[in-house]
Amino acid sequence: MAKLHRLISVVLRLAAAGAAAAAAIIMVTSHESTSLFGIEMNAKYSYTPSFVFFVVAFAVAFAYSLLVILVRPGSTASRLVLLSDVIIGMLLTGAVAATGAISDVGKNGNTHAGWLPICAQVQDYCNHVMGALIAGFVSLVVYFLIIMYSLHAVAEPLCSCH
Repeated sequence: MAKLHRLISVVLRLAAAGAAAAAAIIMVTSHESTSLFGIEMNAKYSYTPSFVFFVVAFAVAFAYSLLVILVRPGSTASRLVLLSDVIIGMLLTGAVAATGAISDVGKNGNTHAGWLPICAQVQDYCNHVMGALIAGFVSLVVYFLIIMYSLHAVAEPLCSCH
């Protein structure tokens, strides 16, 4: 049974690492140049602080996911893994929320603030950001599954329900 728990944990962590890497890579490759009324306009992820936060958060989640696979179950370090998983989950939630909010402004604008939508001018850029958000959300869901599975694995020996 312990080997099955370990296998499920490794598979979930590899899935989380893959989705986190995909999210960061897709966001980093999002850039486009266009001309609007004769003015050259560049759109890059690095021009928006929340997009930079997204890349850093998902790069950290990627590295963490791979490092945690090396931790032996039952070791002293494994006791901190559940807490660290929750912290990474919160970090990813913040990154997805911040990026989602900014990308919504880019897509729809804000009439109250006088901000115009930009996605009509830089569609490829907006599509890249949307792809990164989708991959980020997948990674976030997998992290939720990791946390739920880890809680189950920790609570199972404590419960005399079976």
